[in-house]
Amino acid sequence: MSHQYAHPDMLVSPEWVEQHLNDPKVRIVETDEDPALYFLGHIPGAAEIGWHHHLQDQVSRTYISVPQFEALCSKAGIANDTTVVFYGDNSNWWACYAYWAFKLFGHEDCRIMNGGYAHWKAIGKPMTTEVPSFTPARYQAHPIDQTRIRAFRDDVLAHIEAGHKLVDVRSPKEYTGEALHMENYPQEGSLRAGHIPGAHSVPWATAIHPDGTFKSADELRKIYLEGLDLKTTDDIIAYCRIGERSSHTWFVLKYLLGLPNVRNYDGSWTEWGNLVGVPIVRGNQPGVSPR
Repeated sequence: MSHQYAHPDMLVSPEWVEQHLNDPKVRIVETDEDPALYFLGHIPGAAEIGWHHHLQDQVSRTYISVPQFEALCSKAGIANDTTVVFYGDNSNWWACYAYWAFKLFGHEDCRIMNGGYAHWKAIGKPMTTEVPSFTPARYQAHPIDQTRIRAFRDDVLAHIEAGHKLVDVRSPKEYTGEALHMENYPQEGSLRAGHIPGAHSVPWATAIHPDGTFKSADELRKIYLEGLDLKTTDDIIAYCRIGERSSHTWFVLKYLLGLPNVRNYDGSWTEWGNLVGVPIVRGNQPGVSPR
């Protein structure tokens, strides 16, 4: 068995990023939970692309249109052949979310900087408050991919009925139903607590070291392939609260472990916990859908 990640090029080190700060074929992108963080200090030359104010439609809970995405990339100096490297706060939650969103629009070359914002800062890499300007690029996006890497609520219902694998990446208390939301976060509107029937609990942070960097390929295989008995033939859906933590796990499963059929349910518990007529389970066990 190889000790490497399945797609090692999808993850780059801070040293790699530092070596490519002036590479015209590379664009570094910061995506944070708190967009103000970028303006307090960021990697030199990095563009700021916000998960909410740039990537999401401001009326519907979905993504911006293809023309809007093309305009966003053009303004950031991103062309179709640009290598886009994402990083951010919270050990790359939102960086992985932006990565996933870029994949929805078919961008070919996306990477994640291992460790994210905090790791870059902790190891003494350069930061600046100067906001760069970019020469607009020509960008042509693909129609948004609504099926290959994204799951909707009806997909999840079908998934339950088929007995396919579900991974709940929230905290243990969110999974059991003891809590409606993450610790130290506001209650965001879910009326019910618990988890989707059949879902196994593997909190997102199981995949990382304390410094935010990803665990080794062997460690990740033990957690997911052995621990959950996941196989390359499995159809897998990951979910959390609004899709950010599950994007992180989606990246681990798809690119670090090489599982081809992984989707992110970005509606996640904020949607599922409020749906009329769908089943939930409370407690520590995956449970099954009531017939």
